[in-house]
Amino acid sequence: MKLRVGIGRYDRTQALIDGRITVPGLDATFESPPLEELFAKAFDTDTYDLAELSFSNFLYLSSIGQCRFVALPVFPSRMFRHSAFFLRTDRGIRAPRDLVGKTIGVREYSMTAALAARGVLEDEYGVRAADIDWRCGPADATDTRPVIRMQPRGVRVAMIDEGRNLSDMLAAGDLDAMVAYKPPKCFLAGAPNVARLFPDHVRVEQDYYARSGIFPIMHLVGIRRELADDAALCRALCEAFERAKREAIEAIAAYQALGVALPWAPANVRDVRALMGEDYWPYGVRRNAAAVEALARYSHAQGLATREMKVDELFAAGSLGWQP
Repeated sequence: MKLRVGIGRYDRTQALIDGRITVPGLDATFESPPLEELFAKAFDTDTYDLAELSFSNFLYLSSIGQCRFVALPVFPSRMFRHSAFFLRTDRGIRAPRDLVGKTIGVREYSMTAALAARGVLEDEYGVRAADIDWRCGPADATDTRPVIRMQPRGVRVAMIDEGRNLSDMLAAGDLDAMVAYKPPKCFLAGAPNVARLFPDHVRVEQDYYARSGIFPIMHLVGIRRELADDAALCRALCEAFERAKREAIEAIAAYQALGVALPWAPANVRDVRALMGEDYWPYGVRRNAAAVEALARYSHAQGLATREMKVDELFAAGSLGWQP
């Protein structure tokens, strides 16, 4: 069987991309374009049989019956998003509750990083997406204009003017805050009056995980609906992704020769496992049910998905019972 696969080039997928791990009987061709391009190709064209997908846009399209993919419980991208909030220090924002009534920029309202960040705001601090005025557009002067797939219900969202970008607007004081999946350029340049909402975001994120048990999912792997009924194929693909992930984590934890260019990487793995368990990046439906349910709830509450999707309707039937 020939499969065309679109997947990000991560340590946890590299063994699949370079062919060290394969699925018997499967001839897979891998592509790793920039993620925004990958998502657009996956959602809007017939390019891929298997693809990494934005979880947020997958939820929305699934809720309206227009997604050509069904999920496999493989999650190549995960990230805590307390680190995504940047603000003006001259607007009286001292705590998350102070964001109510403010104007906040975000590249794309429906992107998963923003979905998860807003979910934390509501769950942890009682701030709803509808309490904020949202502005969408390029993150900085080098960014492309985002693809806007829908207008969310019950939320105030508007595009910024052509030629403007969110980082410059935050630096100029035209925004009160910004939600960004990477630090905006004005913050990195040390612009006056621009700071993080959570300066010690790692500690806050660790506390959040200790209380919730949720390691937020950003992306999942989707399989074309025409292939999703092949339970053996679905399980074999899950197993291959699992082996590649385990190989990557073993390399990070190895002391003999560092697998990544971080001086204390093995010690970092030890600390993470002490908090999050031996398999701290889990695949499979059962171990990720709480994280999936949270995103599905956020998507509906924030005006994206038309209904709150259930876990068992998101994943290929043959993958529901699979566990590493």
